[in-house]
Amino acid sequence: MPSTLDEGEYFAAYRRSLEDPEGFWLDAARDIDWATPPGRALDSSRAPLYGWFPDGRLNTCHNALDRHVEGGHGDRVALVYDSPVTDTVASYTYRELRDEVARFAGVLSDLGVTKGDRVAIYLPMIPEAVIAMLACARIGAVHSVVFGGFAAHELATRIDDARPKVVVSASCGIEPSRLVPYKPLLDAALTRAHHQPDHCVIRQRRQLPADLTERDIDWDEAMSKAAPVDCVTVDARDPLYVLYTSGTTGRPKGVVRDNGGHAVALRWSMENVFGAGPGDVFWAASDVGWVVGHSYIVYAPLLTGCTTVLYEGKPVGTPDAGALWRVVAQHRVNTLFTAPTAIRAVKREDPEGTLLRGHDTSSLRHLFLAGERLDPGTQHWAGGLLGIPVIDNWWQTETGWPIVANPVGLDPLPVKPGSAAVPMPGYDVRVLDTAGREVDAGTDGAVAIRLPLPPGTLTSLWGDDEWYVRSYLSAYEGYYLSGDGGHKDADGYVFIMGRTDDVINVAGHRLSTGALEEVLSGHPDVAECTVVGVADALKGQVPRGFVVLKAGTVRSPEEVVAELVALVRETIGPVAALRRVDIVAALPKTRSGKILRRTMREIADGGDPELPSTIDDPTVLDTLRPVLRGEA
Repeated sequence: MPSTLDEGEYFAAYRRSLEDPEGFWLDAARDIDWATPPGRALDSSRAPLYGWFPDGRLNTCHNALDRHVEGGHGDRVALVYDSPVTDTVASYTYRELRDEVARFAGVLSDLGVTKGDRVAIYLPMIPEAVIAMLACARIGAVHSVVFGGFAAHELATRIDDARPKVVVSASCGIEPSRLVPYKPLLDAALTRAHHQPDHCVIRQRRQLPADLTERDIDWDEAMSKAAPVDCVTVDARDPLYVLYTSGTTGRPKGVVRDNGGHAVALRWSMENVFGAGPGDVFWAASDVGWVVGHSYIVYAPLLTGCTTVLYEGKPVGTPDAGALWRVVAQHRVNTLFTAPTAIRAVKREDPEGTLLRGHDTSSLRHLFLAGERLDPGTQHWAGGLLGIPVIDNWWQTETGWPIVANPVGLDPLPVKPGSAAVPMPGYDVRVLDTAGREVDAGTDGAVAIRLPLPPGTLTSLWGDDEWYVRSYLSAYEGYYLSGDGGHKDADGYVFIMGRTDDVINVAGHRLSTGALEEVLSGHPDVAECTVVGVADALKGQVPRGFVVLKAGTVRSPEEVVAELVALVRETIGPVAALRRVDIVAALPKTRSGKILRRTMREIADGGDPELPSTIDDPTVLDTLRPVLRGEA
């Protein structure tokens, strides 16, 4: 428990959530419409596979759309679609979106999809992606969204695992400099997959129409013939969706999210964590293929009655590094949630923030950043530029909503750069040593969460409870292992320093890559950076730094490198042994913005790892490969 934050709404809520989870979450459940209200919250009958609201029945789509229409808010804007790559802006009121969703639910029903069936969604960032997700929820089907443009092999593995009755896709996706033909990728995936869906519904885009086969159904034609259908009531513990995250074995893990706990937790988080209420404009600049897109583009804003922004573009390049500020100003966004990588990209291209000028961003109250560690330099830069709080938060695909955050809707806490702030209600966060003992404040260890996890978190892995237990619950009895390392300070603030395998052992001294990166990112000429540990015959491992400079840097790379090496020695000490820093044009990342540290480390150590399916631009890694191996 925080020692100096023992007053105020946050502390009272957090303490109650751990001491009286039954009462806390039943109270939170009152913000959801139930067909059968739950009489109890926590179900421990299958521990450690806990469940929530076992006797409750509801429909998530009804809570996201119908109840707002029925409550007199049908003319409120529910969804704004902003697509600089197609020069399109469109909006849907809650009534219009409800009607589109109900009709596409009719399309799925006509194709034989019923409660419990799976539907794979492989779409770009277009309104049809949101419509398809909510249509599945409307009829009790389980959707599995695969990031648009994923390679055929990766799509095939997910189809084989989820075994969907229908696949919903598009003819193409649109990138700033190219068209991505989705339909050929889908066809290639289906030739590889053992499971075959009954039908594929294809949204034809005029930029690159696709040839359809007998199995394929044109979205527009199907919608013109379908009748709308009503919501189907499901049990709170019935699955809402399966979302795949990378597995260490190469087999993707299908994270299962339930209906009841998910709705309650996301509804609670919007007002209490993010400070967003009905009628606010909320923009999660992410993708529906990722958990942030599921939680905070689609479900949480609509459950709350907000206007949500769906953006088909990039933070830079569509057309420039002022894209974020243009969208905020044009749509009067109140809350922006994106990844630190997006802000670093803007900072790199426009370090003085000149492209902010001319955009009225006075509507913006908060900038939330998550998805990777937020370095203090980026936090200070964004806060200084925008003049608003920049709030870090830490969570995972598995948890579905923030584990650690600064709850601006309760009482905003002091910001500590480098920390994602404090555990949210329901998350009993501990830092453990290798023997499972809790460590002292300031000591790094494995970040774990004492069971049970709160509502909204994963209930299992799709079709494999044993794999779930083995992967997350077996390292420390009674705990969920996050896979991240870090520490708490005396006030209970949590500092996440990176994955537990991102620890460098230099001659017996354990160093966090996050601590080293924090030093490098503090240099005024550094836009973004990473540090990886590479094998060394003498010391076991030594750190190597890779730095991308800001646009317009006038000093020579040699000067900057010398200053960075000296800065690490001065801040962390000579034990850090950072001797080599390479200036590079870009860092290899996943599509969600995470830097591929493990892949870089394996290449530097002479390996030839298989590229992760989530890599954004393989050419970046190809260019970096000779540098990693010391050949350039």
